[in-house]
Amino acid sequence: MDKATIELLARRAGLAKALAEFPEDVAAAAKQAADVASRIEQPTEPTAEPWPPMRAGRGL
Repeated sequence: MDKATIELLARRAGLAKALAEFPEDVAAAAKQAADVASRIEQPTEPTAEPWPPMRAGRGL
């Protein structure tokens, strides 16, 4: 992720002050988030639920 993209995302996320005071930390957090996002597997079937639907009062 390039510097301009990081700055744009940080500003849109409301992190302008953090970006101004701690640019290295914001860049490190963006790199970590991009790494994690790249490892997340997208579902092959969009209608499939990742876990059973939650129902109140069951399984307690």
